[in-house]
Amino acid sequence: MLIDRATIFVRSGKGGDGCVSFRREKYIPKGGPNGGDGGKGGDVILQGDASLTTLLPLTPRPHYRAKNGRPGQGKSKHGADGEDRIVKVPPGTLVYDKDTAELLVDITAHGQRFVAAPGGRGGWGNEHFKSATNQTPREATPGEPWIERTLRLELKLIADVGLIGKPNAGKSTMLRAVSRATPKVADYPFTTLSPHLGIAELASGGGERRLMIADIPGLIQGASAGAGLGHDFLRHVERTKLLVHVLDVCPFDESDPADNYAAIRGELASYSSALAEKHEIIAFNKIDLVPAEERAEVLGGLLEKLSLPDADPPLVTSGATGEGMTELLEACWQALGRNQPARWRSAGET
Repeated sequence: MLIDRATIFVRSGKGGDGCVSFRREKYIPKGGPNGGDGGKGGDVILQGDASLTTLLPLTPRPHYRAKNGRPGQGKSKHGADGEDRIVKVPPGTLVYDKDTAELLVDITAHGQRFVAAPGGRGGWGNEHFKSATNQTPREATPGEPWIERTLRLELKLIADVGLIGKPNAGKSTMLRAVSRATPKVADYPFTTLSPHLGIAELASGGGERRLMIADIPGLIQGASAGAGLGHDFLRHVERTKLLVHVLDVCPFDESDPADNYAAIRGELASYSSALAEKHEIIAFNKIDLVPAEERAEVLGGLLEKLSLPDADPPLVTSGATGEGMTELLEACWQALGRNQPARWRSAGET
């Protein structure tokens, strides 16, 4: 289950108190101050973890507290620092202060750390206050208090490819065909109510070639204003590097595929100009429902209505039969290879 919103409560550790102590040993009747400092309180740290794809682990246990620092002791012994509390979150997590609505950090990489609540500093022992005029100080400072915060976490999936399209365009079936993901598939709208991730492996070409693909819930008219699944759809699309627009050539509601395409493009533009400018590959899907003798006529008429640029001609696919899936993955890989750093290319490629 994809849980993409969570609220957690964090509290850092209190700093340990400083100590008031004097040296007392045989034959040394007038020993000086030797009270040690208190230890620092532990931090609460959010850390990106690529093995996570959901905020679900945080929902049953929303409270996270670090350990307090230990107080100082005599003989100039400093108190131990409190243990930090590490809270692991999936890459793509936005962290907001719930009270001020301020965006604190965008955790986008594995291992990235953010100190959400720093621990209090330890207090000074009385050895800090000794001087020529104050040889027996009897003062020490308390440790700094802990810090409490309420954080609102919001996950935006980071995927190579995002599958977009109207409800029942065949996105979930397509994801099942190219990966081991098992999103729900049924013959009614809005079967997919939350995004699903799958990893597709490209068999040919040498090297380890994988694509992380996100199946995004279907879009309806007015989604940019929150209609239907609204922002639950669009905010996850923002993180994807490439869009695959899955266009049903035989909609069950007998709508016009060209109008459906224009509606989705309009919602993307209304939500974000940057989103509308993302590189897009169009897949004419469910081609298995069109008789072989009618395909040329159906596809030709659709292309004429869409008036698409010649640079990226649409691909013909069927998630149900697997037709065109290999070509689609290769097209996605090549598109990412042209527009992304060298890490997207397999070993040996230039």
